[in-house]
Amino acid sequence: MEAVVGLLLMLLGLCHGVETSCDGRQDGAQCYGALGGTVVLQLMDNASEIFRFQLSNKTITLLNWRDNKITSNLIGDRSSFTPSNGTFKINDLRWTDGGEYALKMFDSKGKTLKTLTLQMIVQAPVSSVRLVSECLSQGEMRVSCSSEGGDSPQYSWTLDGHTLTDAQLLSGDNESENITLKQDVSGQLVCSVSNRVSRVWKEEAISTCGFIFIECTLSNGTYISQWVLEANNTLCIKPTTTSTTTTEGKETSITVSNTPSTNITLSNPTVTPSSTDDPWFIRYLPIMAGVLSALLILLIIGVAVVCIHKKKQNNKPKAEKEDEQELTYADVSIVQRRARQVQPRAETEVEYGQIKFSQRPRQAAEPRGDDCVYAMVRKDR
Repeated sequence: MEAVVGLLLMLLGLCHGVETSCDGRQDGAQCYGALGGTVVLQLMDNASEIFRFQLSNKTITLLNWRDNKITSNLIGDRSSFTPSNGTFKINDLRWTDGGEYALKMFDSKGKTLKTLTLQMIVQAPVSSVRLVSECLSQGEMRVSCSSEGGDSPQYSWTLDGHTLTDAQLLSGDNESENITLKQDVSGQLVCSVSNRVSRVWKEEAISTCGFIFIECTLSNGTYISQWVLEANNTLCIKPTTTSTTTTEGKETSITVSNTPSTNITLSNPTVTPSSTDDPWFIRYLPIMAGVLSALLILLIIGVAVVCIHKKKQNNKPKAEKEDEQELTYADVSIVQRRARQVQPRAETEVEYGQIKFSQRPRQAAEPRGDDCVYAMVRKDR
């Protein structure tokens, strides 16, 4: 008995402050309230427009209104009526507050203008949720969701924020209290429990039960396709590969398996070394090659420019000498006079012409010591 009282007190403490609302202006409306909480009933738009009305629960008249004032309120210690918006608020809801309510409106002559009914349903809210999971023999996972307290609880499941699908469920559905997940399902599992007046949830990270799916054909022709516990698996073991590097830079792969269905195979594929295992200079070799190529091109261009410039400098003095120094030749005639009778021999007379150099004003060229100037010598007989 003490446990029941304690549970009720806990529920009342949890429900304190829980407020629901309901529109009672429609005939036959269903209204829900949390046990120990508050419900707000919309009875009319404005009470000042109605001369007289009364609200009854079962056979008891709870509220009387006449000529713009409340004449009686049977539960006035935990309820209030607001005439301006026509709402009736009931606090600290109890089980006895549930049931059918009738609202009757009258005119000043006592004639019934309108009668409305509504159904009040008081529910205990859900207080807590508990998740229990267990692995089954074939790697499935059974998960149970339970709640303490709460009337008419409804369950829903999500995995990583998405509703569970049939592809993830082996049994049960998204609204079941107990579900069974398939072997490969893992993630953040959430179970939500709710009713009309409350909603709580429990979240748990789940993983696979250590099972793996194997599929292979043994050496005897037996085909295997099933889920097995990975720690105890002796079938369809994936081959382990060890690598040895030869002197030629190729990698030899040796496949070894402990099962009789797997043969040992040797192969010599050319393996591109991983960038994480290579020395730094191999990883940056393409960049270094590009930089060196660019430097080599610039060097060749520079040498070519220097050679061209030097060639122009070497050719320039020779051209200037040819242009600046010109020789003017004069005819030198040797005239031989006739022999005189007085002189025993003839004398030869030589006539000299003038030899001159014409120089351009650009640059005076100094003649070397071994330079010779020639003139055309002609003998006149």
